[in-house]
Amino acid sequence: MTVEGLSINLATTRGSWGFAEAVDGCLARGITAIAPWRDQVAAVGLDEAARIIHLNGLKVTGLCRGGMFPAADDAGRQAAIDDNLRAIDEAAALGADCLIFVVGGLPKGSRDIAAARQMVEDGFNSILPHARAANVPLAIEPLHPMYAADRACVNTLKQALDLAGRLGPDVGVAIDVYHVWWDPELAEGIARAGRENRIFAHHICDWLVPTTDLLLDRGMIGDGIIDLPGIRDKVEAAGFHGPQEVEIFSAENWWKKPGEVVLDTVVERFRTVC
Repeated sequence: MTVEGLSINLATTRGSWGFAEAVDGCLARGITAIAPWRDQVAAVGLDEAARIIHLNGLKVTGLCRGGMFPAADDAGRQAAIDDNLRAIDEAAALGADCLIFVVGGLPKGSRDIAAARQMVEDGFNSILPHARAANVPLAIEPLHPMYAADRACVNTLKQALDLAGRLGPDVGVAIDVYHVWWDPELAEGIARAGRENRIFAHHICDWLVPTTDLLLDRGMIGDGIIDLPGIRDKVEAAGFHGPQEVEIFSAENWWKKPGEVVLDTVVERFRTVC
């Protein structure tokens, strides 16, 4: 039986499964949509990953990830651009719905967040012609402000939409509940994203209280305090009806469990919570 409306970001089973094992686990449970990470694809080889995807008719809701544009010098910024051009080619080969972007934080030694944000915009402008030629949509994922210094200087849905608006119609957003649930302007931002046709992905997990690690202690859906159905209602009202992509980083809990247990729990919670 197919589990409609569910995608598995392969970070969720990273603790026990590689790419091929995760695909087998998903297919065994009727899950036909995935979102792999570039290192997982590289481990089996791009051609083999593409073969597995196409052979099994899998939907790829996103490839993780591009970004990390800011750097302390021209060489570092060019290296980031070159890597993002490769990421676009990988997303095209896999038939991904979009390439997800974690844009990057402050360059080493910098305190100038405005300059970092300009580097992000400049980086996007450098890669957009290649993305358009490859027909790969780019999805900016705003990250929680706690990551502004080291991972992403785009931190709210409004910021991401403003940036996408300057870049063009083939740049949108990935709405990850872990990063945006707290935003008092979230409802307005989701509605705006829908009006502008910029919702390219919807990621779900949960925020645990207490949280023991701000990066690697995401909760299983239903174990935390995020109003997942309420946010999904807003996303669907805005016109996005694509899969909900479960993405859980959990070094001390779910990554220590067998992949079978993780996916069985995801499916059960998806049916009862989402």
